[in-house]
Amino acid sequence: MGGPSAEREVSLSSGRECADALRVAGYDVVEIELGKDRGGDIAARLVDARPDIVFNALHGRWGEDGCVQGVLEWLGLPYTHSGVLASAMAMDKTVAKRAFRDAGLPVVESLIADAAEVCRRHVMVPPYVVKPNDEGSSVGVYIVHDGANQPPQLSQSMPARVMVEAYAPGRELTTTVLGDRALGVTEILTDGWYDYDAKYKAGGSRHVIPADIPDQITRACLDYAVRAHDALGCRGLTRTDFRWDEARGLAGLILLEVNTQPGMTPTSLAPEQAAHAGIDFPALMRWMVEDALCRS
Repeated sequence: MGGPSAEREVSLSSGRECADALRVAGYDVVEIELGKDRGGDIAARLVDARPDIVFNALHGRWGEDGCVQGVLEWLGLPYTHSGVLASAMAMDKTVAKRAFRDAGLPVVESLIADAAEVCRRHVMVPPYVVKPNDEGSSVGVYIVHDGANQPPQLSQSMPARVMVEAYAPGRELTTTVLGDRALGVTEILTDGWYDYDAKYKAGGSRHVIPADIPDQITRACLDYAVRAHDALGCRGLTRTDFRWDEARGLAGLILLEVNTQPGMTPTSLAPEQAAHAGIDFPALMRWMVEDALCRS
């Protein structure tokens, strides 16, 4: 847990919650907190710990994009969540969208542009969204609304090239996949946009499960989430996010992204959906450990 990404604090919170639940489930747990130096001595620390399995509670780049998964493969250690290729594909939003489109799943149009060009002019007709191509947790996201006179002024921390995608209006929906099973659909309610604070601060958002939506949309979310999970070659637990414009019916349901390592904090959605499906948090941890061990 921890690591060098912009989601370090979320990872630390997830890691502590998972470690506590794993102990309740009966496992001996060693917590390995990584610093901000892109891994440092992780290989030596893992060799010293001699784990039967690694529970990966890292988020963001390096921990979620196939890098640490490659280290674990090299060490021959079983680990939770998706493998190297699926993790890398899911983190690269352009590659993931291509896989979703090839699988017949609905996504919005997007392009990759120089950040400097995005600051100079509208590279897409508003409304649109600008974000890093390989970050999560709504880190570095700019919304350019319809009728905006000026292009967005991106911060210096944004990468040199960014993703620009058409804005998908509507309600926020999400579905967790456990293995080959979609657990349910949650609607996320906020007073504004579902940003980093809304995701992780207590009271930042409200979750309605099951979502109060038509059966057709529920079935589509469940189906699309499993198909997206499979299109990337994911394993274990993932969470797929959607936007639904109810005025357009099924045509208004858009798949945004697949999270290969969704948050496991007290306000996180995947544990909440599992609990609604009758799987408490320690049981969810046990399922993930056993799933990884069986794959090894």
